[in-house]
Amino acid sequence: MQLGKRLESLVISDIRAMSRACAAVGGINLGQGICDLPTPPPVARGAIEAIERNDVVYTAPEGIAPLRRAVAGKLERSYGLAFDPDAELVVTSGATGGFAAACLALFDPGDEVIVFEPYYGYHVNTLLTLGLVPKLVPTRPPAWNFDSAELEAAIGPRTRGIVVCTPSNPSGKVFSRAELDLVTALAERHELLAITDEIYEHILFDGAEHVPLATRAGARSRTVSLGGFSKTFAVTGWRLGYLSAPEPLARRITVAHDLLYVCAPTPLQHAMVAGLAMGADYYEAMRRDYADKRAVLCDALDRAGLTPFVPAGAYYVLADVRRVGHATSRAACHALLERVGVASVPGTSFYADPVGETLARFCFAKELDVLHEAARRLARL
Repeated sequence: MQLGKRLESLVISDIRAMSRACAAVGGINLGQGICDLPTPPPVARGAIEAIERNDVVYTAPEGIAPLRRAVAGKLERSYGLAFDPDAELVVTSGATGGFAAACLALFDPGDEVIVFEPYYGYHVNTLLTLGLVPKLVPTRPPAWNFDSAELEAAIGPRTRGIVVCTPSNPSGKVFSRAELDLVTALAERHELLAITDEIYEHILFDGAEHVPLATRAGARSRTVSLGGFSKTFAVTGWRLGYLSAPEPLARRITVAHDLLYVCAPTPLQHAMVAGLAMGADYYEAMRRDYADKRAVLCDALDRAGLTPFVPAGAYYVLADVRRVGHATSRAACHALLERVGVASVPGTSFYADPVGETLARFCFAKELDVLHEAARRLARL
C-alpha cells in the first residue's frame, strides 16, 4: 500500500511517551499536564444529573445555548467583552479541538502562521498536519520576552496568522498589555488573524494579570480566543472548551468543528453551566493552592541543581537539566525517571531551537503530598 506522506514525520509526542514510561516504572508523573486533582462537586453533579435526565444526544454544533450564555456572561463580567452567545461563541471538543477547527476554517495549505517559542507542541503539530507553515519567534528567559524586530522579521507575504498562548504552556509567560498592543498593531498592519489560547487564564501568580488580546484596541475584529474548562475544573479528560470570535469567523469555525467532532460531549456541557456558576472564591482558592504547589516544586528543583524558571502563570516549570549530565534533554529526562522515579518532558517537545536540549518541563498540577514526595526524590540527585 502507498500511504500518505503528510503525517509520516509526526509521532506520538514525548509528553505521551514519558507518561507511558513513568507508568511502566510506577514513577511520579510530573510530565503530562494531567491535572489529577478532585473535580469540583458542582461540576461532577452537573454531569451526573444530565446523564440521569438522559441529556446525551447530539447538541447543536455550536453547543447548548445555556452554556454559551454562561460563557458570554463570564467574558463580560471578567473582561468587559461582549459576545453574542448565539452568533459569536462555539463550544468545542477541548481547546485543542477549537484550535484545530479554527485553523482548518480560516487558513489554507501553505499559509504561514507565527508561533512564539517555546511553543505548545499541539499548536505546531496541528499547523503541520493542515499543511500550514509555523514561523517561530523566540521568547527568552527569565521573563520570556521577545524582540519586536524578530517578530516583524518573521512576517512575510504568505503570513496569515499569529498564535498567542497566555499564560503560556510551557514557560508560564503572561503577555503584558504592551506586548499585546504590539501584536495587535502588527496584525492590523499586515492583515493577520490572531488565535489566542487562554486556557490557563485563571492560574496566575505574584500579581500577574491575564489580559485577553481581544480587549486591546482594534484586536477584537481579527481575534479568535480559545478558552476551556479542563484546567480550571481539573477535568482534562472531558475534552471541553470554547472559543469566541466575530460572527463571520465563528460561523466558519462552527462548520469545521461539526465536520471534525459533530459536537462537544453533551452531558459535560451541562456540567460546565454549573461550573461557571461558582463564585470568585473558587478561583481565588485555586490560585493560592497552585502558588503553594509552585513553591514546593521550584524549591525542590533549585535544591537539586535543576535551575527552574519560575512561571508567572499556568502550572508548568521549565528547568535547566544540564546537571543530570546528558547530551540531550530526552536522555536527561529518562535518566531522572530511572534514578529518582520522577517523570518530566524533554524541552525539545517545545523547541526547534537547540536550547531545548538543555531544558525539561515539570508539571505541578498534583496533590501536595505527591509534590512533597517528588521533592524528596529529587533531593537524591
